[in-house]
Amino acid sequence: MKKLFLYLISFYQKYLTLLSFGSCRYHPTCSSYAKTQFEKNNIFMAFLNTIVRILKCNPLFDGGFDYPKVNFTPKKIVFTKICVEYWLIPDGHGKFFVIKNWERNKIKK
Repeated sequence: MKKLFLYLISFYQKYLTLLSFGSCRYHPTCSSYAKTQFEKNNIFMAFLNTIVRILKCNPLFDGGFDYPKVNFTPKKIVFTKICVEYWLIPDGHGKFFVIKNWERNKIKK
């Protein structure tokens, strides 16, 4: 089920965002937010958080930065050289903000 939603979001990002260029009030965009939620959370929390985010994307809210929050419990720390895809920043309430590394594809391994 997660794969279906991720496919639909990817399809939307690739083909349908051309119709609504520049209309998102938040960073990251609502579709990127939803994609991160479905990758990192269970399907029910991802769906709920995505619906809330889409409802907030209207002229009554200022917009700005709204990074996705996910539940995460680290299991084991391994010290090796890696290419970072996401940074997880704690919010102090047991959840984490997810910030994507846009430079990841530019770094040579």
